[in-house]
Amino acid sequence: MSNFLLLAKQKGMAELVTTVCATGGGAFKFENEFRQQVNMKLAKFDELDTLIKGILFAEVQNPTECYFYENARDIMKSEKRAFDFSKPYPFILVNVGSGVSILAVYGPDNFKRVSGTSLGGGTFLGLCCLLTGCNSFEEAIQLATKGDNRKVDKLVRDIYGGDYDRFGLTGDLVASSFGQMHIKDKRSSVSREDLANATLVTITNNIGSIARMCALNEKMDKVVFVGNFLRVNPISMKLLAYAMEFWSNGTLKALFLEHEGYFGALGCLLQFNGEIAAALNETAETTTTSSPSSSSSSQSKAEPTNTSQAAETVSNAMNSTTTTPTSNNVNNSDS
Repeated sequence: MSNFLLLAKQKGMAELVTTVCATGGGAFKFENEFRQQVNMKLAKFDELDTLIKGILFAEVQNPTECYFYENARDIMKSEKRAFDFSKPYPFILVNVGSGVSILAVYGPDNFKRVSGTSLGGGTFLGLCCLLTGCNSFEEAIQLATKGDNRKVDKLVRDIYGGDYDRFGLTGDLVASSFGQMHIKDKRSSVSREDLANATLVTITNNIGSIARMCALNEKMDKVVFVGNFLRVNPISMKLLAYAMEFWSNGTLKALFLEHEGYFGALGCLLQFNGEIAAALNETAETTTTSSPSSSSSSQSKAEPTNTSQAAETVSNAMNSTTTTPTSNNVNNSDS
């Protein structure tokens, strides 16, 4: 957020924009900073309302917005394929930010939070910083892309010597995350990349497992994953696709969206514009009801007053004729 405020000062945004649409925890946490440092007001909207509105709008405008990974169990060979999301309802929405919120969505304004977990993107980054000494999310993902979790985790074959045929568990499945790190020789041989990859596999497996159970409980067959954790992060999406494929035995696919990272901001703008439209409609109705009808001259005299009323109403709704949307997903609902 400090970077945005610095940019606003450097580019003179405060001279052009007086209201910023905002969502997420940062809309409340940084409200005073916006007012004091750049003289901007925040038009705050609920992060989940705006998220869903943004997703549905993007899907309508872009028929190829939604996709899944084919051959999800082979991460190296899995490929993106378009998914027809034109009839979305009902579906499970998994919002992966610092933590994870899971929603059951029945319609554009009909949804409920059914579960969540505190183990999300913030957990991944925090553990990676502790284990590898990295300093940013981008660095953590780069490390994870090059690592091998099998050098860190205890696999089924490490326990059974191979597959566990009775329950259909192949030998290369994770039986215990970080399960080999109690062995000194194993600890000394793993790399930073291996530790980062194991951390990512741990987080995504957990999210996939919970999402699958929510889909079963709600009797839904579509599970959509969103959140800033997934923005420009194909390895995490492929791992989630694998987890969903495994936990559901192929009956559920993990669905993703092309414009990840922008839905909150888009939903903010849509909701803000909706409030403006409502204010204009209300003013127009008031104007029609209150306009004198005794003569054409009296109607003409009433017009300046009504125009002034309309301008005042819109001004109150907007606080400015110029706005810019933003969304802060650092503090997405955790659990």
